[in-house]
Amino acid sequence: MNILSLENIVKRVKEIPALPDVVLKVMQLTEDPDSTPHDIESVVLKDQGITTRVLRLANSAYYGYPRRISTISEATILLGFQTIRSITLSAAVNKVLMREIPGYGMKKGSLWRHSQAVAIIARHISRQNRMKDTEEVYVAGLLHDIGKVIMGHYIEKAYSEVLDMVIDSNMTFLDAEEKVLGFNHAQVGAKVAEKWNLPESLVEAIAYHHIPQEANIAPKMTCIVHISDAIAMMMGIGLGVDGMAYSISDYAMKTLRFDSNSQIDKIMSSVSDMLTDEAIFS
Repeated sequence: MNILSLENIVKRVKEIPALPDVVLKVMQLTEDPDSTPHDIESVVLKDQGITTRVLRLANSAYYGYPRRISTISEATILLGFQTIRSITLSAAVNKVLMREIPGYGMKKGSLWRHSQAVAIIARHISRQNRMKDTEEVYVAGLLHDIGKVIMGHYIEKAYSEVLDMVIDSNMTFLDAEEKVLGFNHAQVGAKVAEKWNLPESLVEAIAYHHIPQEANIAPKMTCIVHISDAIAMMMGIGLGVDGMAYSISDYAMKTLRFDSNSQIDKIMSSVSDMLTDEAIFS
């Protein structure tokens, strides 16, 4: 039963809106060494909704500033260009990820909570690993399941067939998706990332977050997203029906030099307080 083709997947991708001009401009400015915090503020202020969400996130307990951040330029100075870039992108994709995804058993807001949690856990692990591109890792975590927004429509129709395959054949949900539908949500998510002209490293991390051993451009980032996804599932954050058959890749564990599950437990303990602040999920 292959009801999808690459052609109609691309048509469905058109239903995902293009990134707002504000986000594209902020992404350009944060890569320009001549840009100033005022330049970024003047762009962000053009979108009231994004401005509100950026300031809300900047003032969340997660970032831990003792005094209130009241302007975008102040947030840029205190948090840094790359962090303000990822926060702006997060604010922009909020509406897309907030949708109900019935095919995956996810209520409205569940995918957003899961994606934000994975992003924060991924950033935490990347900092532990002293990676330079921690904010790119955050974005990879945030967008890893963007393909579910499109695939949810098809999964809902084929839900029983996919689920039976997972139960009867001891198959992962991802493999069952591909077997029944012809594509999986990670492949579709990569198409969305390509449409948004995101770096190849992000496209790869999204495409292979379930099979990190396939990554060759940014294998470490892909492994971090994979493990962060599993940790968020273990913590029950935005757990959908596909969480029932999720196993952590040995390759990812070895790549990140995790020699036991105790390291996973330590990460869960470290991030639990970060994930109790509702401001990061609003």
